Amino acid sequence: MGFSKETIESELQHVAKLQRKNLGELAELAFMRKAASMGFAVAKPWGDSDRYDVIVRSEKMFWRVQVKSVNTVRDSGLSYRVKTTRGANGTYSAEEIDFLAAYVFPRDCWYIFPAAVIAGKDAVCVRPESPKCRLLQYREAWDLMKAAPQLAEKPAPWRTKACNRACAEFRF
Repeated sequence: MGFSKETIESELQHVAKLQRKNLGELAELAFMRKAASMGFAVAKPWGDSDRYDVIVRSEKMFWRVQVKSVNTVRDSGLSYRVKTTRGANGTYSAEEIDFLAAYVFPRDCWYIFPAAVIAGKDAVCVRPESPKCRLLQYREAWDLMKAAPQLAEKPAPWRTKACNRACAEFRF
């Protein structure tokens, strides 16, 4: 469910003028739209003090997703550097997020990284046009957030016991 080349080029002209905070908010909206169109339930936590931006549900599994974006190509003209840190607060860990979703605006494509892949890293470089990119397996890897039957039976480690009971009552 991508956009036409003309639409992307038109939007990129406007995206280039956005402040970093506005660009991040636009990427979060793009993520929620794409995730919802793929059948995920999506929720936006109140405020921005958590380490994750969006909560995604697939069947009985809830995932904490941090959304990042990039809109400029590196000097080489081949790769995009996606920052995987939160300002001066350091890198993300699997204790804080389950996935980092990186949106490459000029290519209208997503990389869905499990937290373990980006843990401890300041950035990752992606090359959407290269079949040799070492991170190719994460491009449009939305299926990683689909609930696996063996995982669906286990409560998410970040949820409290009370939350797990409430979710069981409402069949989340």
